[in-house]
Amino acid sequence: MVYSCSLFHSSLASKSNFPLLHHRNHPKFNRPAPIVISCSSSSTFDPSSTTSSSNNNTPSPQKNRRLADENIRDEARRHRSTAKNTLSAKYVPFNAGPDCTEYYSLDEIVYRSRSGGLLDVQHDMEALKKFDGAYWRELFDSRVGKTTWPYGSGVWSKKEWVLPEIDPDDIVSAFEGNSNLFWAERFGKQFLGMNDLWVKHCGISHTGSFKDLGMTVLVSQVNRLRKLKRPVVGVGCASTGDTSAALSAYCAAAGIPSIVFLPANKISIAQLVQPIANGAFVLSIDTDFDGCMKLIREVTAELPIYLANSLNSLRLEGQKTAAIEILQQFDWEVPDWVIVPGGNLGNIYAFYKGFKMCQELGLVDRIPRLVCAQAANANPLYLYYKSEWNEFKAVKANTTFASAIQIGDPVSIDRAVYALKNSNGIVEEATEEELMDAMAQADSTGMFICPHTGVALTALMKLRKSGVIGAGDRTVVVSTAHGLKFTQSKVDYHSKEIPDMACQFANPPMQVKADFGSVMDVLMKYLGDKAPKH
Repeated sequence: MVYSCSLFHSSLASKSNFPLLHHRNHPKFNRPAPIVISCSSSSTFDPSSTTSSSNNNTPSPQKNRRLADENIRDEARRHRSTAKNTLSAKYVPFNAGPDCTEYYSLDEIVYRSRSGGLLDVQHDMEALKKFDGAYWRELFDSRVGKTTWPYGSGVWSKKEWVLPEIDPDDIVSAFEGNSNLFWAERFGKQFLGMNDLWVKHCGISHTGSFKDLGMTVLVSQVNRLRKLKRPVVGVGCASTGDTSAALSAYCAAAGIPSIVFLPANKISIAQLVQPIANGAFVLSIDTDFDGCMKLIREVTAELPIYLANSLNSLRLEGQKTAAIEILQQFDWEVPDWVIVPGGNLGNIYAFYKGFKMCQELGLVDRIPRLVCAQAANANPLYLYYKSEWNEFKAVKANTTFASAIQIGDPVSIDRAVYALKNSNGIVEEATEEELMDAMAQADSTGMFICPHTGVALTALMKLRKSGVIGAGDRTVVVSTAHGLKFTQSKVDYHSKEIPDMACQFANPPMQVKADFGSVMDVLMKYLGDKAPKH
């Protein structure tokens, strides 16, 4: 027997243009799920009643229990609102003025504007503003930690701000996002004299990097396009590792072919094996990332392969949700600084966009200052910033342990500059020794970070030393990938096998003879050095 109640809470029923905002576990946003019970009576069951007899052997109904023969997609479909969706989004030329009339449907396959510039996803802000900031805060908070499709994802819990028109049946998600915001207590106090330092661990995700946040959006839209019979056979990307891992995983989940262009011998084994394991068609090409990017753009112009690189602005819609998550995790208080590693530079704009949407829609009253951190071996944005934005010049990216940001001609340079200028932002750089030392220092305090996070921590150290960032400033460092993807760099560092690098924080294993006396001697010395000094 199935029981259900009214579609909307009475306080919201008067909103005739109510968009598809609902959640089964929050009475303000959705009706309770139908309840299945076993009984011989045909009388109506009152879901609000909690009275039961201890002598009754009939199992108590479980709140929000799915029907036995349905999965979470089926359940979401059954609970779907019949109200008309009033929210929408479209492609427009990036940073277009108010008089621009050029736009494209998200169902079109287009990557550039008519003038050859970047595109951006523009939401109908007037429709979104019909609901105040308190409404959006409560809605987003109500979905955290749930398993309701698709809102269990940290990305799709903000669906109305990401792809408002996509059918939930088309969404491809591994419930990505909702990543840990870690209080870096010891690192902040010991190395920086800070007590409000946080690390946003975006690498604690399905494929081990923040790229999952954007790829769930892009592959979901591709899934929709294929159902609409658009000419898309597969999805392709050029990658320094993490993009290919995310693309191949989400395409595999959806049964969509993925094609990956990788620069030969320039990414870690852990990164290489991910697309291979997920069944991607991997081309190892004798060039760098910029060369792979040039080739994939040429290929996707000729073949029915959908381009998945950050030239495609869909991915940024997913990545911006990490910024919204940070605000959520601080109970909607705005941090003073957010530091993001930068390579192809889409992510710094995505964070800006997420923070800015929250400000414009009344969830917060300001945005944080942004810092983009680059490896000195691949630093075109840093050089542009130091020239006071006078002239941008692409560089030949040299080898860096922060291989995912080893990019000399970033696609999203204009986006990054816009974000930094509008957030009173800063650009810093880190040498190879600086980023590896910072990674080792962070690891010594209980973290296990990637070299890219080492770049961001180096930027923080420099800005803290110069006094730009204060001791009491609430600061968030974005960790973009999991340290387990870069174990070889850690092995090399702690083995002191990196040429021309002191590796001053190396912690190699102690070689000891297999006898009690030798082990005791070593341990006594170690414990003596570590004993508290009174």
